[in-house]
Amino acid sequence: MIALIKKLANDNFNEIVAIRRHLHKHPELSFQEHNTSKYLKSILDKWGIEYTDGYVETGILASIKGVNPNKNCIAIRADFDALPIQEENEIDYASVNKGVMHACGHDAHTSSMLGAIKILDQLKEKWEGTIKFIFQPAEEMIPGGAVQMIKEGVLENPKVNAIYAQHVFPDLESGKVGFKSGMYMASADEIHVKIKGKGGHAALPEKYNNPIIAAANLIIKLNEFFESEKTIPCVFAIGYINGEGSTNVIPDNVSLKGTFRTMDEDFRFSSHQSMIDIKSQIEAQFKIQIDFEIKKGYPFLKNDPIITENSFEMAKQFLGPENVVELPIRMTAEDFSYFSLERSSCFYRLGTRNEKMGIIHGLHTSRFNIDENALKTGMGLLSYLTINQLNNI
Repeated sequence: MIALIKKLANDNFNEIVAIRRHLHKHPELSFQEHNTSKYLKSILDKWGIEYTDGYVETGILASIKGVNPNKNCIAIRADFDALPIQEENEIDYASVNKGVMHACGHDAHTSSMLGAIKILDQLKEKWEGTIKFIFQPAEEMIPGGAVQMIKEGVLENPKVNAIYAQHVFPDLESGKVGFKSGMYMASADEIHVKIKGKGGHAALPEKYNNPIIAAANLIIKLNEFFESEKTIPCVFAIGYINGEGSTNVIPDNVSLKGTFRTMDEDFRFSSHQSMIDIKSQIEAQFKIQIDFEIKKGYPFLKNDPIITENSFEMAKQFLGPENVVELPIRMTAEDFSYFSLERSSCFYRLGTRNEKMGIIHGLHTSRFNIDENALKTGMGLLSYLTINQLNNI
């Protein structure tokens, strides 16, 4: 089976590379992926793959039935939105959409899954059950496409029992993959603060109430609170301050923006209240009004230990043990987390780095690219893991 899947991955490789390059050249932002959706459906039509569409407007749910299709059902998910970044790569397939780029590798996720569809369809007499393929829009923008596709029923009729996804990883060499069992990625909430003071001439402190002083104290108190919490992994950071004053001008208002991430949902929501309490203390201390908004983002992502550890061993069989690594937890976030809360899941990393080719740039940067040989790894491993999961149930 390994040799057969690798042969099919190699046979389909050029077509999948062409698909990836088309997607990369024509990126679309979250909740705006209409042309991308049409393109993906045209490929599924050409290949004769059944699907339904209209999920969150642009999402697609495809499926393939193997032998005994009612025996089991698992899913693979790939996202296909892009980021608001101007691409700086000098490549033939660079983005033609100004200010929009596949800088997070969603073009690779989608093309890898299409490669797996091609392989699994060619091998459908060799596996049992049904496989759903979730083409998901809007991973990059809260509330994300995952939670809405779940509400619209993609995990039901038939019921999905397990779900896989892979994400490009430029820290790992092409040809390698990485897994983390259990808790893997953090929840992510946005913090938006507006401190309303009274501005004036800096030389006349009796006539103003300086919101910058209140902002500084608020940031310090919030940082002290989270730095005192050592037992639970968490990150609190303010990345934006805007006061729009000057050397002798005290502004009326100060705006802050930041993020709060953690690996524990109970601590997450208790911390929301703690932040509000600290905000109230600063309001009372400085006799100032503070609007403090917490925009709830994605929850934590937890990989099912049994499926992930089994996939770790299967990956070593498929790629060789030297090409499979165990990963540490990450404080980044992913809306696949919604799927991981609903079904047993395995979200793993696909190495895309190639220093000799100069492919070394990080995610969410204007020079991000992948070694396209990783697509061969991605489509092949997805196929192998899926077939093993179905046939061993």
